[in-house]
Amino acid sequence: MKNICVLGATGSIGLSTLDVVSLHPEKFRIFAISANTNWELMLKLCETHSPVYAVMTDSAAAEKLSNKAPSETTVLSGHRALNEIAENEQTDFVMAAIVGSAGMASVLAAANSGKRVMLANKESVVLAGSLLINAAKDSGAEIIPVDSEHSAIFQCLQGGMSGLNKVQLTASGGPFLNFSPADLEGVTPEQACKHPNWNMGKKISVDSATMMNKGLEVIEACFLFSLRPSQVEVVIHPQSIIHSLAYFDDGSVMSQLGMPDMRTAISYALSYPDRQNSGVQELDLTKQKPLEFFPPNLESYPCLRLAYEALKEGKNLPGTLNAANEVAVDAFLKGKIGFLGVAKVIEKVLGRVSVSELDSLSVIVENDQTSRQIAKSIVESGI
Repeated sequence: MKNICVLGATGSIGLSTLDVVSLHPEKFRIFAISANTNWELMLKLCETHSPVYAVMTDSAAAEKLSNKAPSETTVLSGHRALNEIAENEQTDFVMAAIVGSAGMASVLAAANSGKRVMLANKESVVLAGSLLINAAKDSGAEIIPVDSEHSAIFQCLQGGMSGLNKVQLTASGGPFLNFSPADLEGVTPEQACKHPNWNMGKKISVDSATMMNKGLEVIEACFLFSLRPSQVEVVIHPQSIIHSLAYFDDGSVMSQLGMPDMRTAISYALSYPDRQNSGVQELDLTKQKPLEFFPPNLESYPCLRLAYEALKEGKNLPGTLNAANEVAVDAFLKGKIGFLGVAKVIEKVLGRVSVSELDSLSVIVENDQTSRQIAKSIVESGI
């Protein structure tokens, strides 16, 4: 029986994780769950899964949950409590599904504690990079990717990396696949959040629409699989059936296919190196539309270009890219800037931040905060 800690339990990844776990009560137990403000849903999850701990990072939400939570569940509050449940000696596996940089500290805590980290928080790798990878190596922690693309590459490389030439991350192209740059000028947050294939939160949906999500995944892939930027390509695949591909020197290409349902990758992270029922519908290629593949148009997706540029420069710039993106996406969702303004804010921030080494958590946090301040000033001054 493995004790599971789900960080970000009320999000789409968190809820899907709970769904997969419920299919295998003989293997897994929900030990701890966390959320930010949605205490009503957390109450339902506590009643259903009876975790030992429930963490609300928002103190007011924690108080409300504490007043109604089942007696067997201890309610904790604050960001430090995330680290406590992630590194708890009874925790075996940690699902890292908190969106954005807010999830970085708890991911590092889990890695330093030797846990299996089921990584759905790509921003942690973008921010912490080698610091996270080395922490896992030193402690013996396992990092099992949960993003569908990185899970696909991880599965394709189970035979080893000998002769690996490059990988291709597939991208749906989001809701604006056939839009010209001029068409993108007036798109709304509502349009950007309507992903054609995946059901996701607002922030990651906008990231998919700008393809910054894919840019962050390129950075993540380089760290997870020890690849050079030139070895990670992006290909548009609107049907989201092939989740990524690995190319080898002998001409072989391996790929992982499946329905666009995150429970497949979640289930594999839970059961690795074995497989188990995930509850996902079986893929029938005879009933699918033809599979299409296109190179991305960097004029329509400048965020992808900026991600590659930050990755090639390295050091603190991937973290700066992520911080600027989080601020810009929030501003877009609040109507402060237009859709095309997201990339403009990021590019300006990258041009203003000094390039420096990141060798500790405190330096990473300082760079993140500085980058955010610059991004906010750019948004407020108009672009």
